[in-house]
Amino acid sequence: MEAVLIQNALAYAARHQLQLAERLGFGVHGMIFVAEDKSKGGRIAVKAHRESEPYLRERAVYERLKAASVTEVLGFNVPQFIRAEDDLRVIAMTIVTRPFALDFAGAYLDAPPDFPDEMWSEWEAGKQELFEDRWPMVEKILAALREMDIYMVDVSPSNIAFLD
Repeated sequence: MEAVLIQNALAYAARHQLQLAERLGFGVHGMIFVAEDKSKGGRIAVKAHRESEPYLRERAVYERLKAASVTEVLGFNVPQFIRAEDDLRVIAMTIVTRPFALDFAGAYLDAPPDFPDEMWSEWEAGKQELFEDRWPMVEKILAALREMDIYMVDVSPSNIAFLD
C-alpha cells in the first residue's frame, strides 16, 4: 500500500511541476511529503491518503478552514489548503511550524461521531494522560474547532504540537 501512496504523490507532483523531497510524516491515513515547486520556488506539503473516506473528510475540513480564512486556532498554526486531486487522494497544503494543529483525516464535519458516552469518557481520559498539563489548552483548541463544526477525534502530540 505504501508503494501506491508514493506513486500517487509522484503523479501529483508531476501534474503540478513539483519535485518530491523528504517525507514529512506518515500515519494510519497516509504519507506526507515535502514538495518543491520547480517553477515558482518554495516548498509545500503533499499528503497522499490510503482510503477515500478519510481523504474526503480531510479535504472538506481544509476547504472549510480556507473559506473561513483560518490560518491559526488560538495561536496554533493550521496548514493552508492549496488544492486536491480526488483521483489520487492527494491534498497539497502549506507547511507550518510549531505550534500547530493539523491532520484532519480523522475529523468529522457538522456533527461529532456517534460514539457511546463510555467511549468518549475513555477517549478523554486517554488524551488527558497523553497531554498531561497541556490538556486544558488542547481542550480549548478542540472547542474552537467545534465552533466551526469541525470535530477532531485523532488528537495526539504529533498533530496538536506545542512550541517546545
